[in-house]
Parts: sequence; structure tokens; C-alpha cells
Amino acid sequence: MIIFTSACVFLLSALALVIPSGYSVGPALLVLASLTIWAARPVSDIQREDFLIMGALAVFGLVGCLEVVLDGQGTSGFDKPSRYLLAIPVLLVLLRYPPRQMAFWSGLAIGALGSGSLAAWQKFVEGAARADGSTNAIQFGNLSMLMGVLSLAGLGWAAAQPRHRAWVSLLVVAGLSGILGSLLSGSRGGWVGLPFVLLVMYRGYGHFLTRKQILGAGCAVILALGLIYTLPQMGVQQRVQEAVNQIALYVHGEGKTSSVGNRFELWKGSSHLFLERPVLGWGDLGYAKRMGELADQGIITQRSAHYGHPHNEFLDAASKRGLLGVFALLALYLVPMRLFAKRIGADDSATNAIATAGVLLPVAFIDYGLTQAFLTHNSGTMMYAFLLVSLWGLLRQREREMDAAA
Repeated sequence: MIIFTSACVFLLSALALVIPSGYSVGPALLVLASLTIWAARPVSDIQREDFLIMGALAVFGLVGCLEVVLDGQGTSGFDKPSRYLLAIPVLLVLLRYPPRQMAFWSGLAIGALGSGSLAAWQKFVEGAARADGSTNAIQFGNLSMLMGVLSLAGLGWAAAQPRHRAWVSLLVVAGLSGILGSLLSGSRGGWVGLPFVLLVMYRGYGHFLTRKQILGAGCAVILALGLIYTLPQMGVQQRVQEAVNQIALYVHGEGKTSSVGNRFELWKGSSHLFLERPVLGWGDLGYAKRMGELADQGIITQRSAHYGHPHNEFLDAASKRGLLGVFALLALYLVPMRLFAKRIGADDSATNAIATAGVLLPVAFIDYGLTQAFLTHNSGTMMYAFLLVSLWGLLRQREREMDAAA
């Protein structure tokens, strides 16, 4: 059974962006298995922290289901919130039959290499303006970035393996490939969070490095960013300049239909909705109707009324599910972040690698959520929920191994 769970965890990342809905293959198999396996052979040592992870998933899923009921969305509306609830029995399976760490890290590496390669093909061979895989450019670029930085988080684990040079090389190349996929997608939201990613990496690995190594790594990062910005083929400089110009136009009362200006209009409209119904929000259908009314009143542009979400995770939760939704979203992010952060910097390299990745997961999603309602998409929902339970299952198993060896 451990071989099965390892294969599913591998497929979660390995197929995530290289085939349509590839992120669903591994989780779907785990969900099917969880319907019977965890009940037949339950976990014997569930701890308080396990319940906290399950609680965060349950709260977010149940609040989403409440929105569906109050908004009258019908049975189809339960699709996305139910996935967080389904991740709970999957976590129980992973606690009972923990996947191998090699499967998790190699899956991330293959996934990041695949997304970077696909992005390069679409950009330089097919001539696409922005690489988008088989989804939209924002989701593709940010998930590619996610797999890239998580691959880099695994370097501590890789360095402790018998064939450490090969593993370290693989994860470094995969990390760069995943970041390349983000750059070629032109998804600017993912770039904003890079300083926070670097801070988490420093917290995880800074104490293992000398000052000279830290300085050298910092200089290398600065030089790499400078090179990426100046190369016209990457399109980064153009995207940054576009954003700056569009912000300036909006401040002067123009450019409301530009990419950045439209986001500001969406944020203004969703803020109106939250203030009108701050406790439970408007729901998905109510959001669409009320945004249309705001557009008719001239409060926001007509274009912004045609979007199903405000391109901000927190405003999406606030406007559709009110303060209850904001609380559920914060729990989904901050509870796992806190639990993994307690282990970051651990002397055991495998534990530290998992903990660093566990902190990076919500940090990255918080960043992506500033300019995109990331969890309104299947790709965001599946990757967050099932990467989270995969990482927690790996962490708990590693701690059991360490306790047994003590």
C-alpha cells in the first residue's frame, strides 16, 4: 500500500501541468482508496496537530458548502469545497501508509522540469506571448513557480542521500526550471513573493551556511534577477514596465480597463460588497448580480462586472463568504504554516526539508492570492489541499522514524 500512496504523491506534482488536469490524477486515486482503506485499518496514533490540520481543511470546506446552500447554487456548487473535505480521509490514509520521501521530491522535480520545458516550448518554438500550458497563464506560471521553490526546499533532504550529488543537481535544475516557467508565463503576481520565499529558505537553511556562503548566494540571486530583467526574450522587463505605467494611469483617473486598472476596479467593487454584507457575504451568484448593479451605477467599470471573482483571494472570501470566509481562509493558511514552522531549521535534514516546504506552500499561496483568487480554480484547490496532506503525512512519518531511532 505504501507503494500505491507513493505513486499517487509522485503523480500529483509530476503530471500537474504537463497534461490537462494532470494535478487531479494522483489525488483522485488517493480519494478512491480513502473511501475504504482508512476505515478498514485506522490510524492508531492520531495526534492533536493532525486534528488541527484536518480542522483547517474541514472549516474551509464547510464554510464553502454553507455558501453554496445560502446562495442557492445547486449540487454543482459543492464541487470545490468538497475537495477540502475529501482531503481529510486522504490524510488518514497517508498517516497510515506514509509515502516515500523519494517519491514526493522526485515528483516535484519532474513536475517542475516539465512545466519549465513546456513553457520554453510554447514561448520560443510556438511563439506564444505568454506560456500557459493547458490552463491559463496565471495558474500555470504560479504553480510552476510553486513546484520550483518546493524543489529547492528539498535540497537538505537531497544532500543527505547516498547519491547526493545527483539528487542535489536534479532539484537545483528543477527549481530553476519551475521558476523559468513562471517567468515565461508573465504572471507577475508570483514574482512579488520571491523575497518572502527567500526569507523562508534562509530560515530553513541559513544556519547551515557560513557568512561567506550566504553572501555568495545573495549575490548570485541578485545577479540572476538582474539578468532575467534585462533579457528581452524573457519579457519580464516589459511586464514590469506595463504594470508601473498602468498604475500611474489609474492614479490619474485613466486606464481603468487595463490589466492592473481592471484589478483595482474589481477590488473596489468587492470591497463595496463586503461592507454591505460583512458577516456571510453575497455568495458566488449574489456576487455576480451585485457587481453588475455596481457597474450599472457607474461605481465600477462594466468590464470588471463580467469577472466571477475579484482577482484577490482575501477579497473573494470577504465579498462572497464575509468574515466567516476570511476566518476560514486564514485558518487554511496559518494553521499549517504555524505547525510546519515549529520544525523549520531542525537538525535532521529530512525534517527540515519537509518543514521548509510546508511553510513555503501557504506563503506562496498567500502571495498568489494577492492578485488572483487562486483557490477558485481547480488547479489551485487540488494542489494546495493535496500537497498539504502529502507534506504532513511525510513529516509525521519522519518524526515517528526519529522517535524510533532515539
